[in-house]
Amino acid sequence: MVRVFALAFAFASLFLGTQINAAPTHEIVARQIGNLQCNIDRLSIVAGLAATKNTLKNLQKDVASDNSTAASVQSVLDNISGAQGAIGVIGKALITGQKAPADARDQVQGNLTAAHDALTAINSTDTKAAANLKKGLTQLEKSQSAGEGVVKNCK
Repeated sequence: MVRVFALAFAFASLFLGTQINAAPTHEIVARQIGNLQCNIDRLSIVAGLAATKNTLKNLQKDVASDNSTAASVQSVLDNISGAQGAIGVIGKALITGQKAPADARDQVQGNLTAAHDALTAINSTDTKAAANLKKGLTQLEKSQSAGEGVVKNCK
């Protein structure tokens, strides 16, 4: 009888201990998977940055004769690529069940801020270039908003 009680006590302790330790893992998994709004925000930033990059490549063609403006557009493209790379690091962490690295989130924010600042500093009198500049800025701002949504909704 003592053996049965001891075995039952050991099993119950093991079972309850597993449940207590499993709680944080479940929370991490739930946060990593995210709710519907979280995943919409994630998709929006990825798609938005890709669209912004395409628009800025068109802008770069429009301003190719102006070396200074073309260099500024290239700087914005480099910052967007940096943000996309950091998003890739975060995505790999999520897929492997790891916590998203805080420095990668900081890199996304820093690159998007730098891209926005550089893009707002560009001016063009060419109608087509000005239209692409405005479109690119709007797309970038929507991507930044989606990034803020990821931070807010993916907890």
